[in-house]
Amino acid sequence: MIRTFSIKKGEIIFREGSSSDFAYIIESGRFKVSKFFGDGKFRVVSILKTNDIFGEMGVLEEMPRSATVTALENSRVTALDKTDFDSLAERNPHALLPVLKLLSNRLRKTLRLASMYTKFPV
Repeated sequence: MIRTFSIKKGEIIFREGSSSDFAYIIESGRFKVSKFFGDGKFRVVSILKTNDIFGEMGVLEEMPRSATVTALENSRVTALDKTDFDSLAERNPHALLPVLKLLSNRLRKTLRLASMYTKFPV
């Protein structure tokens, strides 16, 4: 079920390791994405803004959340569950191309960031 709702500044949408039930499209506002790294430190890996999507990896893979997402300001998001994603893929597979490009871009950035904080090149 697709629904839009408001998020208050400072509110945590989900925590790293929690279950993945929704992906979110940012209608307005900004969010920080934070992650624990191998050195035991919690770092901001991304700042997301209007029209960005987050939480899609966990919904697509049905795996726990890979990061923590927190609202940096009062915001609005639209939530989509796995059924919504699957329905979109069946009705209009081309609509998923922006999500695939986004995932590729995020992976590239994450690999660059990880190489900065590890002793071994990634």
